[in-house]
Amino acid sequence: MPESLPDYLADGLDIVSIGINPSRYSVERGFYFARPGNRFWPTLNASGLVPEKLDPGIAAIETLFNRYRIGFTDVVKRATARAEELDVSDFEKGARLLKRKLERYQPLIAWFHGKTGFDRFLRAAMRLERRTALGLQPEGIGTTRIFVTPNPSGANPAANPKALLPWYRELAQLREQLRRGR
Repeated sequence: MPESLPDYLADGLDIVSIGINPSRYSVERGFYFARPGNRFWPTLNASGLVPEKLDPGIAAIETLFNRYRIGFTDVVKRATARAEELDVSDFEKGARLLKRKLERYQPLIAWFHGKTGFDRFLRAAMRLERRTALGLQPEGIGTTRIFVTPNPSGANPAANPKALLPWYRELAQLREQLRRGR
């Protein structure tokens, strides 16, 4: 079994979806947001980010990447059963590496799933400490804008599809706005 999920990164991406780290469950199945209780897929399908319904799986990840220019990676690439198993050194190393990836590929938007992952990234890679609000962030990485939505994990009871949907729709609007400005 692989130790992590592969990055889906390339030049010219509109959005890079960034989780805290892959779950062992997702790694075993070979795709991001694989756990059935995760709210990513139902919310994505309802949001307008893509014009078709996608069933969770490797084929859907590849469709998002190849057809809709949405890539995937994580703040920390080490798979765990729970994000709480990660330590400060995981975030220090992972965040710096993620920043280099974002500087290299310069997607329009770096989409962080959850304030926790973004806060750790901000602290470790950008040496900033502040209270994070959801939505568009004041910081950027080169020309890449940063957008934070609630973590869609089933372990986050506050992030039901109804609560997530307005954020995903706002992300879709930001993408369209930035595409026009290219």
